[in-house]
Amino acid sequence: MTAGEATRADAVRTAATRRDLASPRKAVASAARNLVLWIIGLSFLLPLAWLVLASIDTRPSQQARIPEGFTLDHYAAVLTVEGTLLPLWNSLLLSTGSAAITVVVAVLAAYPLSRYQSRFNRPYMYTILFGTCLPITAIMVPVYSLFVRLGYLDNLFAVTAFLAATSLPMAIWMMKNFMDSVPVSLEEAAWVDGASAMGTLRRIVVPLMRPGIAVVFIFVFIQAWGNFFVPFILLLSPAKQPAAVSIYSFFGQYGTVAYGELAAYSLLYSLPVIVLYVIVSRGIGGSFALQGAVKG
Repeated sequence: MTAGEATRADAVRTAATRRDLASPRKAVASAARNLVLWIIGLSFLLPLAWLVLASIDTRPSQQARIPEGFTLDHYAAVLTVEGTLLPLWNSLLLSTGSAAITVVVAVLAAYPLSRYQSRFNRPYMYTILFGTCLPITAIMVPVYSLFVRLGYLDNLFAVTAFLAATSLPMAIWMMKNFMDSVPVSLEEAAWVDGASAMGTLRRIVVPLMRPGIAVVFIFVFIQAWGNFFVPFILLLSPAKQPAAVSIYSFFGQYGTVAYGELAAYSLLYSLPVIVLYVIVSRGIGGSFALQGAVKG
């Protein structure tokens, strides 16, 4: 065996020894990561398990346990027009309306920020980002006073517009980042053919960033769907209150809670968001279809 072959053999043995020593450490690290993930997963699964089990339990309580008896009376109790269907319809109007308004305004606001370079772009974007840090509770007193003065209190459309306005800062920031990934060369080719800026935005940019628009729409929809504080303050009529406010009725006085009805209502309340996510994810896909859009 030559000196070079001996050196290579020693190097191979050294590397194998290092791998053997590193394998137990990797196994321990992998087991620790898996344990942490299992703990996090169980922390999310236990509340969901309580909802499912309590909704069919004849004697539900605040503990997650195997039902003593099976019943669907809790679902029958909450499946009424005034108790469930009307609040869900109000939630759908508020969430869909605010999401649609936010998406349209965010696209129009993000387009010049993405396509036209200015020294004011960065300060403006940071100002928008700062708007997302303001807690909604800090501005509700002047907002309530404004709604009273304008006569918009207990108005579904006014509350929808306000929810859209509170979602705009983050929506514009997200939409601008999505729009930056659409090549400007596609618009330039359309401009050569005589298309206007709004025409290219509507026919080229928006179709190519549909996954991003879907993300913003779902983000705003979920925020409005789970918003309790704003409708509770600005909507006074029980017939106009969304499901996020109606669910409060299952918390009785003196600490009494209707656990069965609360669990059943919560499961029904979560279904529209799940259905929306499934429909949007299947209808649009998960990536931008830009391959082959630019030639040469």
